[in-house]
Amino acid sequence: MPLNPLNLVSLGSINEDGSKKTLHPADVSGKFTRSRRMVALLLLIIYVALPWIPVNGFPAVFLDVLNRRFHFMGLTLAVQDLWVGFFLVTGLGFSLFYVTALFGRVWCGWTCPYTVFLEHIYRRIERLVDGDASARRQLDAAPWTAGKITRRVIKHSLYILSSLIIAHIFLSYFVSLDKLYEMMHHSPKAHVIAFGVVMFLTAGLYGAFSWFREQFCVIMCPYGRMQSALVDDDTINVGYDKKRGEPRGKAGTTGAGDCVNCLRCVQVCPTGIDIRNGLQLECIGCAACVDACDTIMTKLGRKPGLVRYASLTAFEGGKTRFIRPRIILYTGLLFLGVAVFAFSASRIEPMRANVLRMQGSPYYVTNNIVRNQFLVRLINKRNEPRTFSLALEGTLPEGLAAAGADAPITIDAQGEELKPLMITLPETAFKAPFKLSIRITDTKDGKSYHTKPFEFNGPDSSLKSNDYLDPRQYLQK
Repeated sequence: MPLNPLNLVSLGSINEDGSKKTLHPADVSGKFTRSRRMVALLLLIIYVALPWIPVNGFPAVFLDVLNRRFHFMGLTLAVQDLWVGFFLVTGLGFSLFYVTALFGRVWCGWTCPYTVFLEHIYRRIERLVDGDASARRQLDAAPWTAGKITRRVIKHSLYILSSLIIAHIFLSYFVSLDKLYEMMHHSPKAHVIAFGVVMFLTAGLYGAFSWFREQFCVIMCPYGRMQSALVDDDTINVGYDKKRGEPRGKAGTTGAGDCVNCLRCVQVCPTGIDIRNGLQLECIGCAACVDACDTIMTKLGRKPGLVRYASLTAFEGGKTRFIRPRIILYTGLLFLGVAVFAFSASRIEPMRANVLRMQGSPYYVTNNIVRNQFLVRLINKRNEPRTFSLALEGTLPEGLAAAGADAPITIDAQGEELKPLMITLPETAFKAPFKLSIRITDTKDGKSYHTKPFEFNGPDSSLKSNDYLDPRQYLQK
């Protein structure tokens, strides 16, 4: 039987008139389906558990936007340290390129949060309430009766409840579970922003997973369009063995291939494609068609693997090359990213200090004393209070004195202090601007930190003169 040309020029989730087609993928069982469900269960457990797991006194992942502190598995980053996140994000990006070049869209079908929520929560609810694919199609076509209305109310109520739970867990990553529990005991008016975020997320999740569904992967997600640039003939993808399957025919037909055209692979596909037409934009590499086809082949007493994970080279009878130029390039970029991130993370210190010049004049002269005014900002990133002593460093001229931040300073856990610092110098000792810095010493462990050099300013001695100032010298002629 020839390929369906319509499936090659039109999306499987769109009708011929361009309207959205409601897909009802059939349920399937098999080794890949069981593995995907185990992976999805593990990912859901991680998503729920991370806000509960304490590491160094904070949740394992806690994006404390209010206090501008970000906690990742015991590593605490202040806003000033978020530049490290650039290397983390780019490293994850290269990792995704690396995995795609080797195994295609396995990320989409196995670990993408959207797929995990859709396939393993919302579609499980739909199957539980409405039945299998055939029953769901019949229910869609049936007139509105009390039974159909009841099923719809139950299903969409469970959708909304699931969306609310997912949204609340997501919010807990930003406010912590304790704060979230406290918010839930108050009126929405007391926490308008948080309440609005939860309602917005709930509405978005409900709309996406109850109606939009696979259209997000096909229309909005750019990853499917990127795969054409990331994969090659040696990339492992879900594919159909045409040499073995064609020509198609019923079991027992003389000269027919192994494909009996049962359409089981199409019926179980979550994006509605026919994998026999080759790799397509909508394919998310979930392997549902692999399990479906293997089940049919086993029943017919034929060898499984008519639809399987393999490269185009392997389907053509060649040998898949796992080591090739783009893999070497991606591997190099991946290790470079890991190295840069590790180095950057190691440069993050548990305390941060900087010096800011106060607003106003860069210096003041009072009673032959030159005075510079600064603000010293100290941030303690540790999860316990610490006491610090401050001292000036540099090539300091004789007579230089500091006041205002000379006593030890105690900063609370994850706290911040802003202290005024007045530095004075006799006018006769000031010759030219000079650099100095502040050494901050932790009195508990003796570790020292240094601020960036800052400048002490004063009057230019070359401009000073006791000669009579004749204003006529400055009149324009």
